[in-house]
Amino acid sequence: MRLGILALAAAVAIALLTPVPVAAQAGGTPAEMVDTYNSLANGILSLKRTEENLVKSILAATVAHGHVNLGRALAAIEKGDAAAAKTAVEALASDVGQLATEGDNAVGAVRKRLLEGGHHHNAAGEAQGIYDEGYVIVTREAKAQLLASSRAIGGMAAAPEADALAAEFKKVQGVVAELMKPAS
Repeated sequence: MRLGILALAAAVAIALLTPVPVAAQAGGTPAEMVDTYNSLANGILSLKRTEENLVKSILAATVAHGHVNLGRALAAIEKGDAAAAKTAVEALASDVGQLATEGDNAVGAVRKRLLEGGHHHNAAGEAQGIYDEGYVIVTREAKAQLLASSRAIGGMAAAPEADALAAEFKKVQGVVAELMKPAS
């Protein structure tokens, strides 16, 4: 009898220590698969944040370039160099236009490629009409404001006035500052 109890105890111990095949586990997805999926989700979300940071960097660099062109325009106006002022004002208008579109044509080509691959950074915002297709930071409202400023600045190229030019670029900076605020 004692040998029977020992054999039974050994059989129970072996059964408890033997791994159960995945298909035989009760209660859902194996933890290892969930962990792997969770790691994948972290990577995808990290890439989305990286895309946001990259577009913010594009905007920041474009604003900095705009500052340079504004400085050139103001210096040319002060010197009375109409040709240099016109060139700088036109370049500034172009910078502001690029802010409205989150970059130049080369960036637009990348955005198009992402869209063709099914990547919509702000799909929910697009559905609500907040963002144009593929845009990451610049909302439709901000885009309209920036394009209006680009046209206003471009319209000043023939006879730029320092105060008006600086005031319009200040509006641009305000729009971009709002866009760059961290999401709440």
